[in-house]
Amino acid sequence: MADNDNFNFTQGDYVVYPAHGVGQIEGVETHTIAGMEVRLYAIAFEKDRMRLKIPVMKAAAAGLRRLSTADRMLDAIKTLKGKARVRRTMWSRRAQEYEMKINSGDPVAIAEVLRDLKRSNDDSEQSYSERQIYQSALERLAREVAAVESITEIKATERLEDILGANNKPAQAKAA
Repeated sequence: MADNDNFNFTQGDYVVYPAHGVGQIEGVETHTIAGMEVRLYAIAFEKDRMRLKIPVMKAAAAGLRRLSTADRMLDAIKTLKGKARVRRTMWSRRAQEYEMKINSGDPVAIAEVLRDLKRSNDDSEQSYSERQIYQSALERLAREVAAVESITEIKATERLEDILGANNKPAQAKAA
């Protein structure tokens, strides 16, 4: 069997699977499927109480990657601090684009979603689906920030919301 394991993930490594976020490698298993020996990464996503097995040879194609570097996280934080880009396209189209960005697993793309959906603390302006997408993006980015910085997910969420909240203060001060 060809061994295309360019990642060399081992038990205990934190990884990001684009559609589910941060997970932890439980181990590398070998299974016989249709008479072939197949090596699989067993990944646990504790928050979702989910287990996933990905063939080692398909890990790159599936988008499995290591946690982002500190520099990549800084790029995401800079994106959060940027000015929101609100487009006037139909919500269904924007929602679809936001979901694609979240499921890309890219922290900068997820930060764009958070930045664009963040509104003042008055959530009555946001629709239910806007709040759901915002919450999904916040959880996904907070999990990776928490894993990269070795802090709790709650602290990471608070930090991200503080950054996002700081962006609204000047606008609120001008309105007063």
